[in-house]
Formats: sequence, C-alpha cells, structure tokens
Amino acid sequence: MTKNIFVEPLTSIPIEQQRTEIVERKGFGHPDSIADGIGEVISRELSREYIRRFGKIMHHNVDKVQIAAGKSYPRFGGGEVTKPILVTIAGRATDQVKGDHFPVRPIALRACAEYLRKFRYFDPESMAVIDCKIGPGSDDLIGVFEHAGEKKVPLANDTSFGVGFAPMSETENLVMRAEKLINNKYKLPQVGQDVKVMGLRTDNNILLTVAAAMVGTYIKDGKEYASIKEQLREKLLDDLCKYTDRELDININTADDYNAGIYYLTVTGLDMENGDDGAIGRGNRVNGLITPCRPMSLEAAAGKNPVSHVGKIYNILGFRMAEDIVKVFGGDVVEAHVNILAQIGKPINHPRAAVAKIIPADGRCLDKMEQKVNRVVDEWLDRCPEITEGLVAGKINVF
Repeated sequence: MTKNIFVEPLTSIPIEQQRTEIVERKGFGHPDSIADGIGEVISRELSREYIRRFGKIMHHNVDKVQIAAGKSYPRFGGGEVTKPILVTIAGRATDQVKGDHFPVRPIALRACAEYLRKFRYFDPESMAVIDCKIGPGSDDLIGVFEHAGEKKVPLANDTSFGVGFAPMSETENLVMRAEKLINNKYKLPQVGQDVKVMGLRTDNNILLTVAAAMVGTYIKDGKEYASIKEQLREKLLDDLCKYTDRELDININTADDYNAGIYYLTVTGLDMENGDDGAIGRGNRVNGLITPCRPMSLEAAAGKNPVSHVGKIYNILGFRMAEDIVKVFGGDVVEAHVNILAQIGKPINHPRAAVAKIIPADGRCLDKMEQKVNRVVDEWLDRCPEITEGLVAGKINVF
C-alpha cells in the first residue's frame, strides 16, 4: 500500500537570506504555555492509568484548557493575590470500559494541581480554582479509536495535517536560548517564570524584546528593579553573543515607565495572577516556537491523545522528518519543509499525502536526492509508536 510520499522543490528564499524574520517564544510560565502544560500532563496521566488498568490507551482528547486570570496587588517588597485564577479543563475522555468505571475527573484534577506546583511562587491550593468539565467522547470517534485497537496500526481520528521544517535559523535558536537561559539557567529570584521573547531580524541586526514578570517580594524599590533588568540584559548579551556574529540588541520590559510608576511587577512571577488569560493551542507550536515566516499548523497539539490524533503526531513527525533530511544530506540541503495530511479512519502510517519540499544547495540536483528523502519519510511514518511512547513517558515536549 503506497504511502503517498511526494518530493518537490521548495520555491522560496531560504529564511537566512530573507531580509526580515520574526520569531516568538512564550516561555514556561506564560498563561498559554501553562494551559498547554496542563492539557498535556492530563493526557499523559490518563494514558498511563489506562495502560495500567486496561493494557492500552483509551480514547481521549483534553485539548480545551482555559485559564481566567485572577486578581493581585503586587508591590515592592511584597504583594497579595486576592482572587484565584480559574482553570477550566474541558475535552473528552473514556470513563467506562466494559462496565468498569474509570476516574477521569480525579486524575485530571490531581494532574492539574501537581503541574501548577512547578511554579515556584504559586500556591495552587490558595491561588487556583480548578473546574473539570471533561465528558465522554462521541460514539463515532470512540468507534474509530476502538476499531484501530483491533489492528496493528492506529487509524487517524481526524482529517488534519502536520508541518515541520529544518534547520532552525540563527534567530530562532537565539529566541529559544534566551527564554531557556532565564528560566532554566539564571533562575534569578527577582525574575518570575512568565517570560516571553520576541525576535526580529532585519538584515544582520537582531533585536530581542523580552517581557519578564518581576517578583515584587524580592525587589525593594524602583532603583533595584532597574538594576535587575540591566543585570538580566547583560547576562543575556554575554551568553547569546557566543551564538551569532550579527549585531544583537536586547530590550526588557519596554512598557515600564519609571516616572509614571509603571513596573512589570507580580506577586507570583506569573502574569495570570492578574493581567493575562491563557488557552491551550494559542502559544508555541510543537518545536517550541511561533514562526510566522515559516510553515505552521494551527493545531493545539497539547492534550490530544498520543495514539491516533494526527493533529499531534503529524506535527511532531513533520519536524523529525525535516531534521533527518537535513542531517542525512548535510550541506547539500539548505532547507526542508514537510507537510503531512491524514484522512480520518485511515492508518496513520499511510497518509493521504506526505510532501517533502527541499531547497538543495547550489549545484545539487534534487532528483538525485529523492530516493533518500522518500526513505526518511517512509521510515518515520512507521515509527509513530515511538512518538506515542515518548509522549507518554514525558520525553517529547509539544510546546
């Protein structure tokens, strides 16, 4: 049975040769990323418990998580959260298996609360209200899922597509590194975990605009606030300049107006305490970035079932395929884009179309690459179970 793989030239200017480029990353503590994280951890815990009880993952999609901001009064040296955030968990999950009840709600509530404990200044017991509205799935989708269980290969439970590209550009790498440095390496007590980085490259000039929620408890006054900002800026410049020869500039919390007494202060280091709502699927794509200058899917990957939902699996596969194509050909491929389209009810390893679009290096012939490109795409399509295993094990991130 053909896998409908197509290889064709990518007729566009390589991203590094384009005059402008825009890249965004919503960090670990951004409300949209938190919504993604909650949906994904619930899916993961449901999957593990389904396997423990029934030997396999049952149908579920918990990709409808909404965060409504609370109310807080931050100040230098302290502050209070006076109204908790509201987390609403919605979606579908199997709660009956051959007459046996499955505790969807307790698992979801516990997973959500445990995830919120990852944020160092946030107390889910006093600062969050969690409302679970997960219901059973529709008969037709459950039927597709269960029918897939009778076969060796899962059947796609949506007509949807996934995309991926490689390699990452210099600007994309800098945006990713900037957020991870702040949240994973520096961990300054005065800087919260709600960090967003927007990158703009114009010719050979790169500007990173960073929004970093500051924690009022650990900052005594406006002078120290300004000092912390400058310290953060200098640390980022020192680290990031190692990865580019382009002119790099970094701006932090540009809405601040010291004369007007406007500072980006929070109590918890998270803007969802007061100013910002969150929703699953509104943030990063599965490669951790928002890249309007590249092909993108609008699928909310987090929370979807890791077995047969192609809106999740194909987006991960698209990036894995593109990365492998670049790796296999080395400098002979400048860029690779992959688009994969599924049809509901059909085996996920036999898509309606898997299209690899390639920009060969100067003097390289795409026709001579086609066989190897086909092989990369074909092999990854048969490795869907690895994606499922990696997601359930928590080894693959989707935001």
